[in-house]
Amino acid sequence: MKKSALFFLLVLAQITFGQAKITETEKLAATCKVWGFLKYYHPKVANGELNWDQQLFDILPKIDKAQTKAEYSAVIEKWIDELGVVAANKPLADDPKKDYFNKNLDLEWTQKDKLFSKSLSKKLKFITENRFQGANHYVNRNGEKVALQFVNEPVYAEFQWTDKNLRLLALFRFWNYTEYFFPYKYVMDQKWDEALVEILPAIATPASEKEFLLAMREISIKLNDTHAATFNTEMMKYLGGEKYTVFGAKFIDNKAVITSISNDSLGKIDDLKTGDIITKVDGVTVEQKLKEVLKYMQGSNKPVAILNGGFVMFTGNEDTLEIEFIRDNITSKKIVHRYPNEKIKRSPPKASAKKWEILENNIGYIKMNKVPKEEVPEMMEKLKNTQAIIFDIRNRPTNTDFLANEYLNPEPKPILRLLYPDLTYPGRYYFNNEMQECGKINPDYYKGKVVVLVGPGTHSFGEQTAMSLQTAPNATVIGSQTSGADGPNYSFNIIKGFESSFTSAGVFYPNKKETQRIGIVPNIEVKPTIVGAQQGKDEVLDRALLFVKNGK
Repeated sequence: MKKSALFFLLVLAQITFGQAKITETEKLAATCKVWGFLKYYHPKVANGELNWDQQLFDILPKIDKAQTKAEYSAVIEKWIDELGVVAANKPLADDPKKDYFNKNLDLEWTQKDKLFSKSLSKKLKFITENRFQGANHYVNRNGEKVALQFVNEPVYAEFQWTDKNLRLLALFRFWNYTEYFFPYKYVMDQKWDEALVEILPAIATPASEKEFLLAMREISIKLNDTHAATFNTEMMKYLGGEKYTVFGAKFIDNKAVITSISNDSLGKIDDLKTGDIITKVDGVTVEQKLKEVLKYMQGSNKPVAILNGGFVMFTGNEDTLEIEFIRDNITSKKIVHRYPNEKIKRSPPKASAKKWEILENNIGYIKMNKVPKEEVPEMMEKLKNTQAIIFDIRNRPTNTDFLANEYLNPEPKPILRLLYPDLTYPGRYYFNNEMQECGKINPDYYKGKVVVLVGPGTHSFGEQTAMSLQTAPNATVIGSQTSGADGPNYSFNIIKGFESSFTSAGVFYPNKKETQRIGIVPNIEVKPTIVGAQQGKDEVLDRALLFVKNGK
């Protein structure tokens, strides 16, 4: 009796599976994943033997006709069978000398997707177990200091946004680039599968060009990576606009505060002053305006996304905008101008233009974004008798190859270790055996305090520079959360007109402590204040000087 009941349930389940209706989004999401999986795992595809884009274009009409899960699985199975026989090809044994990283590797969907029949899942599992082991036709690491590059991808020079096939191809490419070759997929806010389902309708059936373009931007922002963003010329019209205000604003205590005027004479025309607090833009509160733009602003963490959003929210295509603002506790409204970028001639900076100097109380101060490599030896010689050296890396430093550390460290010190994609097993990574080092044997190394200034503008190589300076024996980091994206930035073309990028290799401290999204954590946190902005103070530098004075 029990066996009969079990048999009946199995038959019923099979009938239910075969009859279940499926949506276009479900079909396309599953197809995106299968197409990408086969691209990097199937021997006949990964070796470049087939025109894989055309294969997608050919299968889409058949998938469109499938109305049930059983019909969908049958279409995919037939497709896989037509690709050719996958020979038993036991993958090479893992290298015992490699330190593998599996947090991004997840092919369980091939066995659990609700659209897949058991026989389809079995085929996908066989391909996984006998995956391609040679040089992949579509991705490699060839070249000096290349962490990753996508190759042999047609750009489609005649791309039109109205072409559904090419829209889907663009999304499918980017989604699978991320799925298999973005090292920080595991720390994204949203599961990547869910992001695909969420964005697909705006790609498959967009109501307008604007919806499609912004969807392509939004999917890249979901990587939560300051390096990750997609650009398109037409997109910029909708993203923020092509005209700019002469003021720069930062969000301080959730308020938009004018912190800079790029052109003094144009600023006077609109009677703008640093310290003005903007409360509304064209009748919309700045909080609401920021919320609208944040889903299109790249950033590994919220402070960086807000920094980018604080710029874009004031741009536009119109010549003017209305702002509501507070000055001297009085709320007013006014019309201010926007200009094409070429018409905003920047006024000379008011701050000291010196690359480095000795401040009061014998404190060295270095603007790392201004010091060229060849001047480091002379600079460090002049600063060797100071009681402290403040390294300001709140803006991207010049490429000094960590040369300053040869004067700060008594011996070579490890800075970081890199995480690279394992191209023999897409989705898996491994730690490079050799760690990046800085410094040299130097008994006469600098004995004073080393202070490192950081903030949201400390990004990528700037964060690696901060990590190198942290190795100094008497180092203290002061400021606020940094960009949280310090691996190599890889720029690539998705399809004609769509340039994108993301961090292509992971960067960790020598003990494998993460930096992605977290950034360089300050020993002393300093957040800007509205009063400080209004008074033109550099609160981070002021706090550093206080620390040098009293040691806390």
